[in-house]
Amino acid sequence: MLRTLALLACTATPAAALDLGLRDFYDLNRPASLEFDPTFCGLWIANEGPEIILITLDGLELRRFSSGLRRIKAMALDGNALLVADGYGGFQRLEKDGTPLGDPYRLPSRYGDTEGLSVAPDGTLIVVEDEPGHILWMTPAGEVTRRVNGLDLTPAMTEPQGIARDTRTGRLLVVDDWEGTNSLFEFSPDGTLIATLPLIAYGRDPEGIAIRAATGTVFIAFDGGARIAAFDYTPTEPVDIGPADSDCMFSALTDEKPRL
Repeated sequence: MLRTLALLACTATPAAALDLGLRDFYDLNRPASLEFDPTFCGLWIANEGPEIILITLDGLELRRFSSGLRRIKAMALDGNALLVADGYGGFQRLEKDGTPLGDPYRLPSRYGDTEGLSVAPDGTLIVVEDEPGHILWMTPAGEVTRRVNGLDLTPAMTEPQGIARDTRTGRLLVVDDWEGTNSLFEFSPDGTLIATLPLIAYGRDPEGIAIRAATGTVFIAFDGGARIAAFDYTPTEPVDIGPADSDCMFSALTDEKPRL
């Protein structure tokens, strides 16, 4: 069963360095990819199967559907739609009720081991590739415009699995799994490494990550233990923190702002 997460409207206390403060855990079978939806105030979750689900922050399942892909390995909000990837180079866009926005497609790129995905406001795809440990910036048509090689970093990021973009700052958070450093990496919007933070105190084998910017909350999915941890998140200073996107405008069940 999913455990209720309370007091998610709290904000993080400013600090000088990247910091996480554990709040609570969700228990969930093999969570692999996460995305926070500020409209429905919930988490989109995929576990490498064909389905994607939406749950509230109280653990109530709201939606469940499949795509035209054999599995969903990574996903991200793309405007008012969802963009999903199968980790083999296949992508598809879906309405939030599961209606396909076109057939599955492949990008004209030799990079296909997509483990995590984020979509920037200008439509740029920011993806993490498990092999060989890259972060890629790509146009929607698949042209690679920027690349960070994780092996060139100190410490090296060898097995990146999930990525999330903080809409307040533009910074990127990437989780490196158990075969790598089992850590959280913080990057500037252009891909410059800012800080790292070990995650072994909270779990083993991080696979997915999502940010609720309005409350400074980070969700990290751990394959080891099959659970999702929720944290208060403080970025490394100095940083300009802008306004967050509209948050939890209504619940999918009641059309009212939920109590958190």
